[in-house]
Amino acid sequence: MRPSNKSRSRNKGGNRRQQNPNNNANIVNRVFDSAGPEGKVRGTPQQIVEKYTQLARDAQLSGDRVAAESFMQHSEHYSRMLAVAQQEQAKKQAEHSARQAEQAEQQRQRNEQRAQQQAAQPPQAVSEAAAVTEPEPAAQPEPAESGNLVETPENKPPRRKSRPRTRKPAVSEAAPQGVE
Repeated sequence: MRPSNKSRSRNKGGNRRQQNPNNNANIVNRVFDSAGPEGKVRGTPQQIVEKYTQLARDAQLSGDRVAAESFMQHSEHYSRMLAVAQQEQAKKQAEHSARQAEQAEQQRQRNEQRAQQQAAQPPQAVSEAAAVTEPEPAAQPEPAESGNLVETPENKPPRRKSRPRTRKPAVSEAAPQGVE
């Protein structure tokens, strides 16, 4: 007799979940296979909760209190998983927002400091600094007849745009040229 695959498949992912407890963010959108009392239910935790709640209502209306309780327990399990995952997402989102606000405040402070430093510099120093960084344009020499001057891009006439090349038709190999 062969061993059941059911026990093997249940043990595969169980340890992973315990080793990485911070991996609750993807549970909200993750698809689960739930082996419930009356077969498998597949879907996201929200869909599984809705399905088990509906099955519990149906069992209660048919008078099967035991099945109704079983379905409610399954529903509660997935609703707890969903609640924990949503709390983790909200916590991460709040941390992210706080981090962004802190970075925006630091950027604002840096911008204020730069503005204060620029305002504190005397106007003469600013104009001197501008003169150092931007030299005055020198008189451009006229192209001389002597060919010893280096041509710069400013002196060159603007280039014309080249036309795209057209391909010559391919020579067919059936009729070789020049051979008769």
